[in-house]
Amino acid sequence: MTKHAPRPHIEDALSPRRVLASEPVFRGKIWDVRSDTFELSEGSEPLRREFIDHPGAVAILPMDEEGRILLLRQYRHPVGMMLWEIPAGLLDVEGEANLVAAARELAEEADLTASEWHVLADVFNSPGSSSEAIRIYLARGLEDVPEPDRHVRTAEESEIEFAWVDLDEAVAAVLGGRLHNPSAVVGILAAHAASRSGFAGLRPGDAPWPAHPAQR
Repeated sequence: MTKHAPRPHIEDALSPRRVLASEPVFRGKIWDVRSDTFELSEGSEPLRREFIDHPGAVAILPMDEEGRILLLRQYRHPVGMMLWEIPAGLLDVEGEANLVAAARELAEEADLTASEWHVLADVFNSPGSSSEAIRIYLARGLEDVPEPDRHVRTAEESEIEFAWVDLDEAVAAVLGGRLHNPSAVVGILAAHAASRSGFAGLRPGDAPWPAHPAQR
């Protein structure tokens, strides 16, 4: 009979390392590029890594009373494609709480408010090259923002199209390779998994976010 090592506790953990130097390489409109020199262990050969220094973001999966989800379609220039996504935006307002930012983005991008908020997932978009952390919410109890109060969308957002989609249909689109936006993919699959228990196991919308690099 094969002996197995004890199974580790499956949870990401903070792992501080000694940073010897940190300097900006490039300053952009939305994010910067930073170069850090650090030690993996005391006295080890220093390593240097450049990465995108990102403020983080929130994304929202809106779900109506029939269990349909709202997807929006917009152009993304770096990949040269029109992508079906979920409402999302940067955590770029000083002092704004994560949940407040999510509610603002839902109103600005989808003309909706929500009375029920839960956390679907917390993810690092590309942890080998960016500090970007994204919290994905499930928003229910939806209401339309009154017409006079709606945000005026500009640039790429001015072309946004909307579609209400059954959750199972969205899952099939993910597994079929027809959806590529990471927040949408993670949000859709997480919502599908959570729906099996009637969403009973989800964290509240205002749950702490200790993994976010800027909120530790």
